[in-house]
Amino acid sequence: MTVQKAHGVGPAKIEIAYERFGSADAPPVLLIMGLGTQMIAWTDGFCQELVERGLHVVRFDNRDVGLSTHLTNAPFPNFPAVLAGDLSSVSYTLSDMAADTVGLLDALGLESAHLVGASLGGFVAQTVTIEHRARVRSLTSIMSSTGARDVGQASLEALQALGAPPAKSREEAIERSIATYRIIGSPGFELDEAAIRERAGLAYDRSYDPIGLMRQAVANIASGDRTEKLRKLDVPTLVLHGTQDSLVDVSGGRATAAAISGAQLELIEGMGHDLPAPLWPKIASHIADLVHRVERA
Repeated sequence: MTVQKAHGVGPAKIEIAYERFGSADAPPVLLIMGLGTQMIAWTDGFCQELVERGLHVVRFDNRDVGLSTHLTNAPFPNFPAVLAGDLSSVSYTLSDMAADTVGLLDALGLESAHLVGASLGGFVAQTVTIEHRARVRSLTSIMSSTGARDVGQASLEALQALGAPPAKSREEAIERSIATYRIIGSPGFELDEAAIRERAGLAYDRSYDPIGLMRQAVANIASGDRTEKLRKLDVPTLVLHGTQDSLVDVSGGRATAAAISGAQLELIEGMGHDLPAPLWPKIASHIADLVHRVERA
């Protein structure tokens, strides 16, 4: 696929890089990836699974990752201060990332779409649904949570892996990625080290910006708990979560499904905080079933 760029997206007038798969006549599904993670984490193979199920797929780089705009002139994120309530180093919130998402829909000429968000991408998808309900046909929240601090918390080992000092070279970034997925990946499935190595190298070559990841992280902290706003939603919702997720505990998925009226909760045995290839057909089928059910209605 050829990467395209939408210019002047959203209120921030930033540039968003995106790719499209499948027929433009099929129901549109917008894939939103997680913290510091580029759109290529929605692998070509996974996107093809969705296309084969009759969907038109759009994946994109959020602000501060990949080939989209990086806010390099923004303040350096101060984690301790943000956790203590001082938001002066926060450059934006999830609401701004949600506005970027809606701006991309505008650029693509889509009045609405089915949103699928993973991890932080799930937080963004939830925020789009809360703040721009008319633009959302359905919501799928994968390995995500509500923003409440008493659910969805990471294990100490996962936090340590995520908080390691930035890699100083391409090879170190690749090895760091493999080491991280040994901790947060899916224990029920064999780790595909070759695929992780290839994807991590490509991500490094596209854009390596650990400070951008930090800006996204403090944006999440500053955005707070969405639970009460989620309780007010009336939107067809699917919540997918691995039973062995060490980065966003499964309690986060359960809380998300409990908050949104009528949400369908699917817990996947052996799945951690990734999308292992053996699960692509199952996950794609769950998403496609929801989308086609909504489209028929």
